[in-house]
Amino acid sequence: MSHVVGPCRRPPSARFVLSFTNSYSEFAPGPAVRGRDPQSGRLESDIVTTRTPTDNARDIPEATVARLPVYLRALTTLSEQGTATCSSEELAAAAGVNSAKLRKDLSYLGSYGTRGVGYDVEYLRYQIARQIGVTQDWPVVIVGIGNLGHALANYSGFRSRGFRVVALLDADPDRHEETVAGVDVRPFSDLGQIVREHGVAIGVIATPALAAQDVADQMVEAGISSILNFAPSVLSVPAGVDVRKVDLSIELQILAYHEQRKANGDAREKGGAA
Repeated sequence: MSHVVGPCRRPPSARFVLSFTNSYSEFAPGPAVRGRDPQSGRLESDIVTTRTPTDNARDIPEATVARLPVYLRALTTLSEQGTATCSSEELAAAAGVNSAKLRKDLSYLGSYGTRGVGYDVEYLRYQIARQIGVTQDWPVVIVGIGNLGHALANYSGFRSRGFRVVALLDADPDRHEETVAGVDVRPFSDLGQIVREHGVAIGVIATPALAAQDVADQMVEAGISSILNFAPSVLSVPAGVDVRKVDLSIELQILAYHEQRKANGDAREKGGAA
């Protein structure tokens, strides 16, 4: 993709504005929307049909996929600040990566930059959101409503990014009288019914480690194909099921390692000075 440059610019009075679903608003979900190319004026759906099957089938590396939400967050911030166009260097700085890596990552999506002008913030924002699937609502179920489950259920970032918590489940009968963030806690045995009713594909596990594998097995059996696992355990799932693991204790241990290295380095410097 071309190396795009140019300063960020404030939008003119009749700037290109792209509507989004509630992936980027606090309002009720609406139908999926189509962007309009600010240069050609064609609807995004018209542009997509011009891409070849090879382009559509192109695999995106996992490392790039992991950075796309970071770019989307940076573009959302720029959009909220009223920025219409931005160079690759400025977008890379906002995302915390180098510009060469950003241009390489975006090349997997297509060529959306203009030499000497930069990226259209709203259009690129839409293209990335479309690529990672957040231009639509994703119903999510959370299993395990302890302290962590409560925190996740109350996290407003899910809704603002297109993830709608449709059910909170727990095996403890004492939890079934609770309502968290406006959602009633239901028995875990209701999982299959909820998945069918809401078309749930994504499940979140916030249970103790000993229960996590059984929960994952029942999620898969119910039809859930993507799992976000907060339990400190390694899950075994069949092919076709994606699992992302979040272990806060591991992240803290990594930080402790770096702190120890810095402390050892300071001690060596002091020893050398003495």
